[in-house]
Amino acid sequence: MIAKLIFTFLTAFFACIILMPKIIAFTRKLKLRQTILHYVDNHQAKSGTPTMGGIGFILAIAISALTFCECSERTSMLMLVLVTVGYGAVGFLDDFIKVFFKRNEGLSPLQKIIFQLIIAIIVSLYAYNSPLIGDKLYIPVTNKIINLGKFSIPLYIVVFLAFTNSVNLSDGLDGLASSVSAIYSLVFAVIIGITALVTYGNFFDKGSINFIIYCVAMAGSLYGFLLYNGFPAKIFMGDTGSLALGGGLAALAIMSSQVLSVLIVGIMYVLTALSVIIQVAYYKKTKKRVFLMAPLHHHFERKGVHENKIVAYYSAVTLIVGIVTIGTSLIYNF
Repeated sequence: MIAKLIFTFLTAFFACIILMPKIIAFTRKLKLRQTILHYVDNHQAKSGTPTMGGIGFILAIAISALTFCECSERTSMLMLVLVTVGYGAVGFLDDFIKVFFKRNEGLSPLQKIIFQLIIAIIVSLYAYNSPLIGDKLYIPVTNKIINLGKFSIPLYIVVFLAFTNSVNLSDGLDGLASSVSAIYSLVFAVIIGITALVTYGNFFDKGSINFIIYCVAMAGSLYGFLLYNGFPAKIFMGDTGSLALGGGLAALAIMSSQVLSVLIVGIMYVLTALSVIIQVAYYKKTKKRVFLMAPLHHHFERKGVHENKIVAYYSAVTLIVGIVTIGTSLIYNF
């Protein structure tokens, strides 16, 4: 099984590396270039960089995950891939509107929410009615189960909306969302495996193996993408990529019953979203700002921190929190 995971990672990694030059050439030919919001003045030099690069790692995830998934549990993998592609399609529509009409707004917030809600409701109902998922949630570290009944459906929907938009907000610096999501995916794979080991006595239980394969495929594809998305980025993932990442990871959390672990391992997503919520709420009330600029990574930029360092700090925090969570879980359970 370890060999399969290694092949899954390498397939996704090299598939993305092979695909990206073709996608970059295609986006340049069609002039699918990112415009920068006027108030992000320190990023104006990046205006015109090709976008929609998320297409590359979405395809790489699909190729690798579907190639190496366990056939006996193929439904779970198909659902994860379809959700990733579905949210990617919403992002693609948003990106297309931006580049076609030469503006950076894309879909309206209402239109985005409606499209996201449609997918979220479908998957949430599927999860609730699935005998393998239902209404159970694993408590982080302890791996004990709580059941929420029908309250799980609105919770799943909220997770989709919150996760998707948090990852989207995190995509503001070269390589930021890619790096954090790659580390998050690998940590989440281990957490899912530990839960399976505690619950069923097998790290690679048939109910968890496809979730682990999906995580590894996502990490491999993102590390391949980082060769083109790291500073200075040759291409941006666009909403095509960030919504796909958020949607896929939200579906993973729900289908593996690890929703509560998201709040811990996804700490940088949480802080990113909170910084925007705090900034908007405080400004509406006082006409003053808590941060120099939101989301949080732009605040650090305004403080003079280079974006490479910010990406490194975000990645390090995600990794450290992940290792502590894994270590604590192992100590508690074994």
